[in-house]
Amino acid sequence: MRVLAVDTSAGVAAVAIMENGRLLGEYILNHKKTHSQKLMPLIKGLMDNLELKPADIDIYAVSSGPGSFTGLRIGVTTVKALAYAANKPVMGIPTLDALAFNVSPTDSLICPIMDARNNQVYTAVYKWEKNVQVNITEYMGVHVSELVQLIKGKNSRVIFTGDAVGIHRDFLKEELGEMCEFAQESLLLQRASSVAQLATVRLSDGKTENCFDLVPFYLRKSQAEREYEKNHCISCNVE
Repeated sequence: MRVLAVDTSAGVAAVAIMENGRLLGEYILNHKKTHSQKLMPLIKGLMDNLELKPADIDIYAVSSGPGSFTGLRIGVTTVKALAYAANKPVMGIPTLDALAFNVSPTDSLICPIMDARNNQVYTAVYKWEKNVQVNITEYMGVHVSELVQLIKGKNSRVIFTGDAVGIHRDFLKEELGEMCEFAQESLLLQRASSVAQLATVRLSDGKTENCFDLVPFYLRKSQAEREYEKNHCISCNVE
């Protein structure tokens, strides 16, 4: 069973191919957010080096969100097109699940945080149970101070990962002290291999999707949509 996985949910463009749980190759590019230009060459380059064709892939997986609205659309659309052309199933993996999966089994809780601007983060909290990672909260878009209060209520050490660690590390250390620690720098960013590994695990539960049904998971509306609704409501009130 070969899985091709893509992650363009944030600044990183990543693609990986896994066969029966064994990583065959992974390309990660963390240089400018030019996913529309870089993603397909990354996919082609990896497949060429592994001497594979689209038909050799059994399932196409993608980090489905939350994250960058444009990035998610690029990743999801690319995977849908590849799967449709090869007549293969697809699978969307929540970005936060894949980020948390970067962290090996541990007794600590795991909390991926993605920058959502204005001191907001996309986040959730996980723990490992019998070598299975379990989500113990819902997916959230919250202010980082609200997340700190939630973590304090868990009364457990927490490992943070994700691109927002670089932004909020000092604040988290100040507020949580010895309760918090941070994943290694190489594990803070999205990895397509984690998306592929989770897709492999979930294949046993038959959780594939038709390429027409796969859509990005945005968690909240875009800034443009929020501004439109705000202005529209003001107009309505004036009228």
